[in-house]
Amino acid sequence: MEMKMSCVCLVLGLVLLMTISSDATNALGHPVNCCFNFVTFKIPDKEILEVVKTDSSCPNKGFVITTPRGKYCKKNLKQN
Repeated sequence: MEMKMSCVCLVLGLVLLMTISSDATNALGHPVNCCFNFVTFKIPDKEILEVVKTDSSCPNKGFVITTPRGKYCKKNLKQN
């Protein structure tokens, strides 16, 4: 009985370790860059570090703009 409990604890511990160490955020079917809320204010050009188009599988098309203050979503870059 004691041996069975040791095996069960070992298996559960390994499963827990695999779950914690796996990177499920980039799994297939999970787009990385999607926007659900969009800003309407102008972002100064000198503040923009990076612009990335949202993934084609996202429900809302737009651009993710990275600045030193964080990431913002815009629908249209011409409104920037």
